[in-house]
Amino acid sequence: MHSLLKFVLTRFIRTGNLTFITSDGRSFTCGDGTGEPVAARFTSTTAERRLVLDPELALGEIYMDGQLVMEKGSIADLLAIGMAQPFTKLPRWVKLIDLVRYLTRGWHQFNTLTRSKRNIESHYDLDGRLYSLFLDADKQYSCAYFETPDSSLDDAQLAKKRHIAAKLLVRSGDKILDIGSGWGGLGLYLAEMAGADVTGVTLSNEQHQVSNARAMEKGIADKVRFVLQDYRVIPGPFDRIVSVGMFEHVGVDYYDTFFSRCAELLADDGVMLLHSIGRPEGPGITNPWIAKYIFPGGYIPALSEVLPAIERSGLLIEDIEILRLHYAETLKAWRERFLARREEAARLYDERFVRMWEFYLAVSEMSFRKQNVMVFQIQISKRQDVVPFTRDYIGVEERRLRAVEVDKGPKLRIAGE
Repeated sequence: MHSLLKFVLTRFIRTGNLTFITSDGRSFTCGDGTGEPVAARFTSTTAERRLVLDPELALGEIYMDGQLVMEKGSIADLLAIGMAQPFTKLPRWVKLIDLVRYLTRGWHQFNTLTRSKRNIESHYDLDGRLYSLFLDADKQYSCAYFETPDSSLDDAQLAKKRHIAAKLLVRSGDKILDIGSGWGGLGLYLAEMAGADVTGVTLSNEQHQVSNARAMEKGIADKVRFVLQDYRVIPGPFDRIVSVGMFEHVGVDYYDTFFSRCAELLADDGVMLLHSIGRPEGPGITNPWIAKYIFPGGYIPALSEVLPAIERSGLLIEDIEILRLHYAETLKAWRERFLARREEAARLYDERFVRMWEFYLAVSEMSFRKQNVMVFQIQISKRQDVVPFTRDYIGVEERRLRAVEVDKGPKLRIAGE
């Protein structure tokens, strides 16, 4: 097994400095020797065989099962090297497996009402304390917006909400639909800072309970409410529609349904903002490990798959912004915060779960750093005249909202008050 593993990996890994120690104690080094040295050890021939046969699925599995142990560097360092390689060097049988997965992707993304709810619950209804270990104080579980390189995670997530609100051109009293409302942070922001009337929809029981409790705690439950409902059955209309980090769960075969429903729900003078992860190289497949363990039914869309569906719905694209490394920095912050509290995560679940989530956060980060995965924000309307001529209004509105945040933020009190 040593010889076959060495042949496959040295042929694939041409740059970097990565050493593998096989289960029989022998070792070999891949790459051109550049960069910091990284080393990993296999604990069984079974793990070696699985990696050769189906590396995209097996790498994560053997790491989370403890059959691949990092001897020097971290799993993120190993992935940084591996994901920087040209995938044209993959063995033919791996490419054949990918082709089969592509041809069957419709079944894996068959997201009916019932199946969508089950898929969402499998990830978002985990113990709520888990997400508190690594997310910001507002529990934003999507790409942050780093206005400066030294922005904190909390500041960057606040900037993301501000940036989205500015693009929505929210007016006081506007009825807003938040599709995939998470733990409620964006909906609460739009109600508090922009004076909107917000309805958030989610399929997660945990998120539904937490977000409504937050609205009650803030005393704004009359302005923002969160319902356990699918976007396909929510009644309208709405002045504004926003969806952040939900579109990746829709599935390619449901894009027409999604945008047609949004067209039905959006007022004639309304504005919609879609925020989603996107793939740069055209249609593809979900990483099989991610699909199996993290986001069943999920898929990162290519713009070439999204834009035609918007066009067919009769909606108009007003603006597209590509956020490049913002999510890489977000995921790095999440990974570092998670690992700093890994003992707490292990007490919630176990060590295998901790390794699974470490791998998930690392492989996601490196997909943005090394493979040009990005986030797109598409601004959509029904009429050409509802958005200003130039993009200057975004900065103007962000400055206004920043002032509102200061005015409505926590006030310092003198001791004894």
